[in-house]
Amino acid sequence: MSNTTPIKRSLTTAAFVLASLSLAQTTKGADVDVTSGGKVYKSYLAAPSGEGKKPAVVLLHSFNGMEQGYKDLVDEMANAGYVTLALGWQTFEKQPSDAVVQALVADGLKQLEGRADVDINRVGLTGFCAGGRYTMLLLPQIKQFKAGVAWYGFPNGGGADSATQPKPPADFIGQLSTPMMIIHGTKDQASSIASIYEYANKLDTAGKNFKLDVYQGEPHGFLLSEGKIADTFASRDARQAMLAYFGANLN
Repeated sequence: MSNTTPIKRSLTTAAFVLASLSLAQTTKGADVDVTSGGKVYKSYLAAPSGEGKKPAVVLLHSFNGMEQGYKDLVDEMANAGYVTLALGWQTFEKQPSDAVVQALVADGLKQLEGRADVDINRVGLTGFCAGGRYTMLLLPQIKQFKAGVAWYGFPNGGGADSATQPKPPADFIGQLSTPMMIIHGTKDQASSIASIYEYANKLDTAGKNFKLDVYQGEPHGFLLSEGKIADTFASRDARQAMLAYFGANLN
């Protein structure tokens, strides 16, 4: 009972928060610069009001770029209590190398650490599409993260045949030491649900702490519709589930 009660409480709280935020967003973010590798990446940050240190989340957008929906999600997460930084990892290249993105994420963490309102010991990672792949890839490697949520990622993306993506996320399962949630749709044609079940089985065999939420009939990228947050059950429910997961693991 002690293991399930906090999660149920977090899920109820997340649902209430999203319902409240849909009526009135009180916090709006702003464009920020994050310097990495001598380059300035155009990013977006929103922070909750109030004093004291708060948990934080690094967000990695999809292959389609920093669409308005991701900025709106950053605002939504800030209103739920998380200092949220969306890194513009495509500022200079459509598909930068894994090493470049990893360095940018590390530098984004440093920027968060320098803020008076961030508890750097309570930071999570989330990403979508290519950003979901980066979540699967980097969560095992960057130990500052305490939890992660990978939306419709690519566990087998990359490999020895790619100079810019030398290893797939599945190769790093052994290094995973923090909880990870996976969100996926059964009709995802870009990243098949079969590959996610295979990845989940490997996580389970390795005894890793993970949660898999599958949405029947949902395609790749179902969070957004035409660049904005989709007004659908799956989009709303998955956002609630993410907040509940971070609530259970970062608070």
